[in-house]
Amino acid sequence: MARNYASVAFTEEVKALQERYGSRQAYAHMEQRTSKTQLSDSESGFIGGRDSFYIASIGENGFPYIQHRGGRKGFLHVIDPVTLAFADLRGNKQYISIGNTVTHPKVSLILMDYAHKARLKIYAELETVDITDHPDLAALVISEGDEKIAERIVLLHVIAFDWNCPKYITPRYTIEEINEMLTPLQEHIRNLESELIRLKENQKHGAVE
Repeated sequence: MARNYASVAFTEEVKALQERYGSRQAYAHMEQRTSKTQLSDSESGFIGGRDSFYIASIGENGFPYIQHRGGRKGFLHVIDPVTLAFADLRGNKQYISIGNTVTHPKVSLILMDYAHKARLKIYAELETVDITDHPDLAALVISEGDEKIAERIVLLHVIAFDWNCPKYITPRYTIEEINEMLTPLQEHIRNLESELIRLKENQKHGAVE
């Protein structure tokens, strides 16, 4: 069962700094909330629309490691309200994130929608499972054409999550998003060009508008 995000994020050291700098009272209310302990349709829809995320893990030497994970839109699947999964595809074979979670399975994710200035933070425990042992799950998370490069299935057991403040997120857009925004403008330009051609033809033949 997922927990309140603040109850995980606000350690005693964190709360001491909040007290020192005057934000403790406001965040104490956040810590007491009991809602949003499972992924809702809002979070599930947001996760399903992402083509990348950042994942932080802790190495055996105590150093944190942050990795960018990318794939087709929706490659991170919501299995149930407290479980995410994705296919771990063969890459540069460093295995830093996966190796870190052998001794420290707790991870943190940040999922970004730069265009809409939205950010979802997730605490989770990471588990890897063998593809051949879970054929139904493999069929769900491994995209067609990736069967030969999928090395394992990664399960993320959600501990807590929260939507972050959009204040300092700089909007950025993918080619797909830019093309979508340009479609009405391009259609308007085509209409104007057609109208210009029509007017020129009318003028050429002496037609009076």
